[in-house]
Amino acid sequence: MMTTDTALMFARYSDWADQVLFQAIDKLPPGSASQPIQTLFGSMVGTLNHNYQVDLIWRAHLEGKPHGFTSRRDVLFPDIGELARAQAEVNQWYIDWAGQQDVDSLNQKQPFTFLNGKAAEMTRGGMFMHIVTHKGYHRGWVSEMFFGLGGRPPQFDLSVYLCET
Repeated sequence: MMTTDTALMFARYSDWADQVLFQAIDKLPPGSASQPIQTLFGSMVGTLNHNYQVDLIWRAHLEGKPHGFTSRRDVLFPDIGELARAQAEVNQWYIDWAGQQDVDSLNQKQPFTFLNGKAAEMTRGGMFMHIVTHKGYHRGWVSEMFFGLGGRPPQFDLSVYLCET
């Protein structure tokens, strides 16, 4: 069972991990984040835009509002700095949202529609955990890209966060 404290911890962790990753990318040679790489989203910027866009989609699901997207592959922010700022804003929304939840609201079932049109229902806590784990999955992809660019990825494991904060 998820509690408010657990949701807040995961929301703050996700924000911290994004900040660590964006700061590490900023130390790479200019243009590295946009350099084409053979990966599903084409580059670091493409992959991180995917994370951002999925955050927006699931925020809309949690709010019970339409999101207006027909894809999960739009590059909404081609500039990595602008993307980092936009990601920080949506991360803050999730932190604020998590702080307003309780056990009952996190266990409440919320209907939504997948991009393919299929109707579904999940608990709000389940939706939130999907968001957190989804981003972690794709942060791992970006970490792998560091090696192809001659860099070393940062450490943003949950255990590092819990010991550093």
